Amino acid sequence: MNMIDTREIPAPHIDEETQAYWDGASAGKLMVKKCRSCGSAHHYPRTICPHCGSDDTYYVESSGKGVIYSFSVMRRAQPNYAIAYVTVEDAEIKMMTNIVNCDFDALEIGQAVKVTFVETETAGVSVPMFEPA
Repeated sequence: MNMIDTREIPAPHIDEETQAYWDGASAGKLMVKKCRSCGSAHHYPRTICPHCGSDDTYYVESSGKGVIYSFSVMRRAQPNYAIAYVTVEDAEIKMMTNIVNCDFDALEIGQAVKVTFVETETAGVSVPMFEPA
């Protein structure tokens, strides 16, 4: 099982536009932006909808359940890590993330995963990652 060393995860840049997203993550909630104009969800968190250009966006909480769309295991890095695109089911988004708490050799495209929150080098600030469900 590959575990992540939280001391090596840098804290994200938090600004007014992303504050609610990071506050949600630190509280154990995966927040996703939705657009009132076109109804589409998007990730990464930003005010302007990339689908229609509207600034009428808001946050919704996602269940954090998804499936691996694509992944790659970085074995030359120390420690090794897995980076992936995860399709978040209830939000209809694809999210670039890390897959953690797993055997990298057992990962598969289409595998069910769930969000987990990993604390960064800055206490109290967490980032969403995914692990096998």
